[in-house]
Amino acid sequence: MSFSEHWLALRQHADSSARADALAQAAADWLQRHGTPDRTLYMDLGSGSGANWLHLAPLLSAHRQWLLVDNDAALLASAQARCSAGTSVRTQRSDLASQLSTLPWDQVALVSASALLDLVSQTWLEQLAALAAAANVPLLCALSYDGRLVLQQSDVDDEWLRSAVNAHQRGNKGFGPALGPDATQVAAELLRDQHYWVGTHDSDWQLNAADARDAALLRPLIEGWAEAAAEQFPAEAQRASHWAARRLACVARGELQVTVGHKDLLALPAPR
Repeated sequence: MSFSEHWLALRQHADSSARADALAQAAADWLQRHGTPDRTLYMDLGSGSGANWLHLAPLLSAHRQWLLVDNDAALLASAQARCSAGTSVRTQRSDLASQLSTLPWDQVALVSASALLDLVSQTWLEQLAALAAAANVPLLCALSYDGRLVLQQSDVDDEWLRSAVNAHQRGNKGFGPALGPDATQVAAELLRDQHYWVGTHDSDWQLNAADARDAALLRPLIEGWAEAAAEQFPAEAQRASHWAARRLACVARGELQVTVGHKDLLALPAPR
């Protein structure tokens, strides 16, 4: 599964505002105390056009190289173009669904990801946890959707829409049946089974249609949610369409406020 560069650009401000940077700081502190010089890479999975690198690079030590991994060559080219001259970044095109184990785990100091865990299956997460544990490497995973979706002022079909979207989130996104809203909880349990310390923190989008940047994001969000609901329940396609029309009218008037629940996760291995 891949996303357009336009969509990734639309969400970047909301993502950056929502992130739990205390977890990134805790990761940086762990690396300073327990990191080893032979681990030369920060590895970002599903890196897209590089937004996760852009946010995390100032928070982590500059003494390591970034490896941005994605299956979309165009997005990787965009990510490479965004890298400043003084930052050591390289890209690698890999199909994370089938090639996770082929990545250079023996060189990795930290694995990061953004908006990825809710797309993957439990089987894929089990593999990630096992590979990370074998390499004794921390994981910092941001912005996994957790099923919470609150719109103000309320509409009679908001809860139906939320339930439909959450059901759709559990479909196959290219990694097997997706965990969707359960992803962070499942990841935390799997990593604790691998003897990690795990911390999570809410990283919700707080969107207000009175803000032009938020309104620009809300329009495709609402359309995408309605499309997902119609795909999940084809007999209710008209209901989804009417809901979207009402909500888009609220956006046009600058009246809609939306909370989209996300969680960040940091997993730290026991020092060896």
